[in-house]
Amino acid sequence: MVRRYELPKKGTGKISVSPSAKASDPARINGQTFLEITFHGKYRGDVLYKYLPYVESKAYQMRSENRVLMVYTNSSNFRWEKTTLIHPSTFETMAMSINLKRSVLDDINLFIRRKEFYKKVGKAWKRGYLLYGPPGTGKSSLVAAIANYLSFDIYDLQLTGVQDDSSLKKLLLGTKNASILLLEDIDRSLPIQTNPKGGELSLAGLLNCNDGIWSSCGEERIIIFTTNHKETLDLALLRPGRMDVHIHMGYCCFEAFVTLASNYLGLDEDALQRLFPEVKRLISKDVITPAEVAEELMKSEIVEVAMGNLVKVLESRSSVSEDDRGR
Repeated sequence: MVRRYELPKKGTGKISVSPSAKASDPARINGQTFLEITFHGKYRGDVLYKYLPYVESKAYQMRSENRVLMVYTNSSNFRWEKTTLIHPSTFETMAMSINLKRSVLDDINLFIRRKEFYKKVGKAWKRGYLLYGPPGTGKSSLVAAIANYLSFDIYDLQLTGVQDDSSLKKLLLGTKNASILLLEDIDRSLPIQTNPKGGELSLAGLLNCNDGIWSSCGEERIIIFTTNHKETLDLALLRPGRMDVHIHMGYCCFEAFVTLASNYLGLDEDALQRLFPEVKRLISKDVITPAEVAEELMKSEIVEVAMGNLVKVLESRSSVSEDDRGR
């Protein structure tokens, strides 16, 4: 709905126009319906600066809850092609430690509510996250959980499909506000040239788009890099202002396992401790990823069978790990 607020003359307390069923009525313009609010003049400040902003924020929340999220991928002709995002990942179902989950949520919430702060300090309203760790630790699922939590579309940028710095710039200018720009496996998605020849994608081009034109042409944007090998990345990619928060996605800890056991088998922590007390000791040795745990739990609908198979895997991994340490 297009917002039109005709500010009242002092003392009248009248705002905007009323709804109408007639297309020819001034209250309807291009099929849009406008509303009239009448109130006592002494409440003018409350209506303009409290009530209307509240209505607007609630309308935004309702639109976000009902909107269909999209994933955009760059095509060979330097355009974005979209498909519906159908990924059920949420922060409730994410297999992460409680403290890590809470810190990520706190940072996201702080970022979202600080639009005026970013404006006041002269910074682009964007936030960068680096997700790093072994394969199968939930990096892609965390991206989906963030998108679902914020109702943000995802722009999945495939650098292998970008010809040069100019093409990258055009793609980034085609992204919308309130979105996530995702570069997965940044360490191996493209051997970015530090000193490129003409017509090549360069590290400088990627950094300049992130720092400059992409930042200045939009707001409320999140950029996420994922990598299995943080140590191989150029330090220029990692500094604050580009990747503001570095999130280590590690092997499955007991808190993450409790979430997985609840998701897949309906077991709570008390039941796990009572029925399978050895799991806590075995899983604390950093020998299995959340994806591998989930795969074992999916092999049987019978709790005893699924958990028995998982215990065998954990015992096998633990013995191998101890042998390696003894060498």
